[in-house]
Amino acid sequence: MRIAYIGPAWGTSLHRARALERLGNVVSIVDPWVWLARPTIRARLHFHTGYAGVDALVGGRLFRVVRSAQPELVWVNQGEFLGEKTIRRLRTLGVPIINYANDNPFSRENRRRFRNYRAALPYYDLVVVVFSAAVQAARQAGARRVMHTWISADEVAHCPREVSKEEASRYASEVAFVGTWMKAQRGPFMVGLIRRGVPLSIWGDRWKKSREWPMVRPHWRGPGVYDDNGYASILQSAKICLGLVNKSSGNQHTDRSIQIPALGGLLCAERTPEHLELYREGEEAVFWENVEECAALCKELLADEPHRREIARRGHERALKNGLYNEVVMEKILNEAQRVFQEGR
Repeated sequence: MRIAYIGPAWGTSLHRARALERLGNVVSIVDPWVWLARPTIRARLHFHTGYAGVDALVGGRLFRVVRSAQPELVWVNQGEFLGEKTIRRLRTLGVPIINYANDNPFSRENRRRFRNYRAALPYYDLVVVVFSAAVQAARQAGARRVMHTWISADEVAHCPREVSKEEASRYASEVAFVGTWMKAQRGPFMVGLIRRGVPLSIWGDRWKKSREWPMVRPHWRGPGVYDDNGYASILQSAKICLGLVNKSSGNQHTDRSIQIPALGGLLCAERTPEHLELYREGEEAVFWENVEECAALCKELLADEPHRREIARRGHERALKNGLYNEVVMEKILNEAQRVFQEGR
């Protein structure tokens, strides 16, 4: 199948595009972000203004590029700046159009950013969301068909690999957290762990902006690592990997919830209904309610290497059993989109 894939040619968006290729499809990646000069000041202004005027700016060009690919299906990754006019125009191609949202477009923090997305929802054949809280919100916003799925790891990017001695030396840690600083959430939590004597290592952006920076600084190992090998090396070289959900987005599991066990790391995450559905607590992952419980778990596990390794091993086995990998999930989405499209004809 020929697929026009509209989305960033990097990160998990690129992982999904490559998974579609591995399924035997011919994928043409159309990355409108490069037309917005991301990540310049102009792109940041688009983010904070809800991408006002961007749909008009890129819509015509986007349509021409997509049409030239002669697609049999159009896949839009988030498409936060693509409005009603552009999606309606893409519908004239007469092929199924999917939207896959890996963020929560309906959370309070994303209300402005996803303004165009919400206006375009009625014109997609299938809307896919990974936040359970977004299912009803998408329907209320006019989405005709909504499919809920879990976040998925990637068969290639998140496959355990041999870590070189150089990488192991560079990334080795006791307790690792990989993630961007978020106001009023992650800073206080990390400080709580530090004060309780947890040997913490942090990789992520924007931490210098936090008011907790003076305490966090000795534990900050560098900005976010976005190449697949570096990211995998961090998680595989850590004895314990932390997983924090974003409460303001209303999520109960995150990319890390799936990727850490897929890579063979030990997941130590917040206790949520979805985490408890994914892994058996204390056997395949460990969960906590607050910073005190998290700190106690970390110290207990660091003192018991055999137990720590056994939980990581079982967690990896459960990840394989769960089957939450891109090729599996993408194929289900394609099948559902084709079914929905045929029904609507």
